[in-house]
Amino acid sequence: MLKIENLESKYGAVYGLKGVSLSLPEHTIVTLLGANGAGKSTILKVISGLIRSDKGRVFFQNQDITGFPPHRVVGLGISHVPEGRLIFSNLTVEENLRMGAFLKKRKEAREEFDFVFSLFPRLKERLKQLGGTLSGGEQQMLSIARALVAKPKVLLLDEPSLGIAPILVDTIFESILTINKIRGVGILLVEQNARMALEIAHYGYVFQTGRVILEGEPSVLKENETIKKAYLGFE
Repeated sequence: MLKIENLESKYGAVYGLKGVSLSLPEHTIVTLLGANGAGKSTILKVISGLIRSDKGRVFFQNQDITGFPPHRVVGLGISHVPEGRLIFSNLTVEENLRMGAFLKKRKEAREEFDFVFSLFPRLKERLKQLGGTLSGGEQQMLSIARALVAKPKVLLLDEPSLGIAPILVDTIFESILTINKIRGVGILLVEQNARMALEIAHYGYVFQTGRVILEGEPSVLKENETIKKAYLGFE
């Protein structure tokens, strides 16, 4: 469904990505693991059109979408949940959701609202509440819900568990599984919690300084000694 070929990206003279290739098959969850600054978030931003690559191509459903602006990417069926949530703090929950559904007709948007409320009942309870007054976990729910009301085929999730209470992390991961299993949405997941990411993913890539250094099914990655020591807390 989503394929990246030989992607390179620079920040000045420094390479953020160095010839990265990866794929997200239809209806799967693929996780990207690695230390901060390894290039994981950069990939999501290139796919969603927030930054341009210096080399390489991005394909979605066999169409070359390299360099497409964000609104075209969303219109094709790719939604991005950025690191740090980036909701509109001065807008209500309802207004944030309507911003996510700006390309959808009213009836279609209403159906998607019903779906996200089934995932996150708290949002329905706080519909008229300003986004900035929500807890960190509730803001993450809103950020995911805002992306979902666009009815994506692919969801780019950047650090969904970062900075939220542990009690809500399970809720977030359960919602990711539901989105994938019930809606069939492909998910490209960047996640600091490697253990949980590998529990739900179908495949994984490990990044180091802008390169893919390891890839494979979660069962294989979890047995790799480097992964155990660096990301799973085993000595």
